[in-house]
Amino acid sequence: MAGECGQRTAVDAGGNRSELVSDEEDRLVSFLRERNFDRANATAEVVVPRQNLYSRYGKRVLDVSIAAVVLLVTLPFNVVFGLLTLRDVGRPVFYKQERTGRDGKPFVMVKFRNMSDKRDSEGNLLPASERVTKFGRFMRKYSLDELLNFWSVLKGDMSIIGPRPYPTFFTERMTDRHKMRHAVRPGIECPKMISLPNEAERLYNIKLENDIWYVENISFGNDLRMVGKLFSMVFNLKVRGKHAGSLSYFVGYDDDGFALGTREAREFVSQLRNEAAE
Repeated sequence: MAGECGQRTAVDAGGNRSELVSDEEDRLVSFLRERNFDRANATAEVVVPRQNLYSRYGKRVLDVSIAAVVLLVTLPFNVVFGLLTLRDVGRPVFYKQERTGRDGKPFVMVKFRNMSDKRDSEGNLLPASERVTKFGRFMRKYSLDELLNFWSVLKGDMSIIGPRPYPTFFTERMTDRHKMRHAVRPGIECPKMISLPNEAERLYNIKLENDIWYVENISFGNDLRMVGKLFSMVFNLKVRGKHAGSLSYFVGYDDDGFALGTREAREFVSQLRNEAAE
């Protein structure tokens, strides 16, 4: 996971620090790719994106209209949040990272910083969970750090509803099926609309499959239902609290072709070691 010992700094195409990737994560990615990627890619179902008037024209019109209003209304709040962030973590106020957008094209996403640069005695950055400030947790809990994403919506890099944009280095870890989440503009949020077996143990699998469901079922009606779920998520303090403290990266696939995050991958590798030792 990011922020652990033995970390390295991943730099995006623009020369900016994009994310901290640990040596452990690299090992998990390499192991899972060699063991399972080709099989997972070969057996994954083909994705057929839905095309209609709403997906081609209506969605963009609504995105621009809503984003312009939100940015205007929240401008005073964003100024205050910027000043409080400056006082909390110093410069730079904004966190910038290259993310994967529509058709796999990268764009720079901007948020308010909510982590300090605290390091251990050896000069390594502390784990992300230890660097998130009290004010940063507040911003994350209520998704206030996401408000700047409406600027990305206005520019055309993002949509209000759609698969959340992941760091660009995630893409090479995905099967062709899951890469199809990039067939649409990434969104500020993509509330869960489907259920899968053992989804509590396969968090990234449900996220990616929910994204694919959206690509194949995009419509005005589904966007309305997802906006309703989005409001429910925003005002659910229990869910917001979990979101504020969560951090896990997609690293690959298990033997059955299910997507794994770092925590799930650790458990998978540990299980394989136990079976080999028996």
